[in-house]
Amino acid sequence: MRDWLVHIRRNEHASLQTQIREALVSAILDGQLAREEPIPSTRKMAKSLGVSRNTVVLAYQGLLDDGYLVAKERSGYYVSEKALEGGSAPKQPLKHAAPGTGIDWSRRLTMQPADQINVSKPLDWQSYPYPFIYGQVDHTLFPLAEWRDCARQALGKKWLGSWTNDTWANDDPLLVEQIRRRILPRRGIMANDDEILVTLGAQNALYLLTTLLVGRDTRVGMEEPGYPDVRNIFNLRTSNVSLLPVDEKGLVASDAFDACDLVFTTPSHQFPTTVTMPLERRMELLKRAAKHDVVIIEDDYEFETNYVNEPCPALKSLDDDGRVIYVGSLSKTLFPGLRLGFLVAPKNIVAEARALRRLMVRHAPNNNQRTAALFLSLGHHDTLIRRLHRAYRTRWEIMGDALKQHLPDSSRVPSFGGTSFWVKGPAGLDSDELARTAATKGVLIEPGRITFGAADAPRNFYRLAFSSIAEQKIEPGIRILSDLVRR
Repeated sequence: MRDWLVHIRRNEHASLQTQIREALVSAILDGQLAREEPIPSTRKMAKSLGVSRNTVVLAYQGLLDDGYLVAKERSGYYVSEKALEGGSAPKQPLKHAAPGTGIDWSRRLTMQPADQINVSKPLDWQSYPYPFIYGQVDHTLFPLAEWRDCARQALGKKWLGSWTNDTWANDDPLLVEQIRRRILPRRGIMANDDEILVTLGAQNALYLLTTLLVGRDTRVGMEEPGYPDVRNIFNLRTSNVSLLPVDEKGLVASDAFDACDLVFTTPSHQFPTTVTMPLERRMELLKRAAKHDVVIIEDDYEFETNYVNEPCPALKSLDDDGRVIYVGSLSKTLFPGLRLGFLVAPKNIVAEARALRRLMVRHAPNNNQRTAALFLSLGHHDTLIRRLHRAYRTRWEIMGDALKQHLPDSSRVPSFGGTSFWVKGPAGLDSDELARTAATKGVLIEPGRITFGAADAPRNFYRLAFSSIAEQKIEPGIRILSDLVRR
């Protein structure tokens, strides 16, 4: 705080000395200046304000006399503990514009995303004994030593230039190579470097693509139920969002699909119902997309969590026309806080997305990119996937048995694997109310209403995830939940 700046106005009726005093008192009582916090010297304060040093000395002396400051020999002035104990003076009120003045921000805003309904999860989810919460990681499964070693290498002198330099719109070439050679082939996708863009998670990729491809008159289709965040992104750009039905095979190939310009889908692991689209349905969608000139965005958000059967090729791998844009993320196998994802598209689309990303964030943090690239190249990611498969398979079986015992006929076992179950409660159940009540018992669940876009959508669906809950906690948590559902 030795460089803290006080603002004074020379045309105010209050003296300069009084203004300095009031500014310091407000900062102390509002907690901006902490206990034993040094404040600028009288000489430095006078210089920064352009006033005489005597003016500042007199202001400081008054604060010393009133117990707000203490002076330490050869050290300077500090906030007094006494000032923070009893509150020697009333807190200074914040200055607000008078009624009828100021800016009407609601009139200035071109969009208001804060008004949209979004998924809400408690930040302290780890403090709950039964966190059936989606998208988080079990820290006991993560190879912290290996990640730390990769971070140490990335931050070493050898790679210094790769993460300290501003690379403008370019990605880490090693990470792009690892995505191209290690990740995409598992999904049957072959791509060149200029067809891959690293993003700040899948969410960033979806926003970039929507900004580039969706205008006011663009006819957009998405699954119902479906991913609420992408529905909100679409609604910021157009009012022509069609909700396309989902059955036991995923997105339905229908006339409504044919009428769209762009369609968002999650074929490998439908969000949130967990159904997997079979090959025949995928081929049918591609055939109809080619006939009606539909662009498809494929979100393969859990591509590495298939531990049940042979993986079905990504929709992108079956695409001969270049009309499928593939979006992937490293959140589910590494950790969501890393914020690294990628998109695969024709190179002209990638070039435009890269240019748009540059205007927004330039590029993902280079140190994170290089650390993740080393983690992939050294085989740690492959080892982690095998570890996750073993753990998730066991939890998947335990949860399936627990649901069959305590909530029979409420869910379908996910054929793909994944990390969650989609549960249908009794017809009169309100899953939002169930979630609130369950939280008081230490059980976290995710209400399903938000995944539906229709106003008259059912309220009795909810999601139970098992990626971040210990095996021994699954059955007791389901038992508590079943008691609440019956009540």
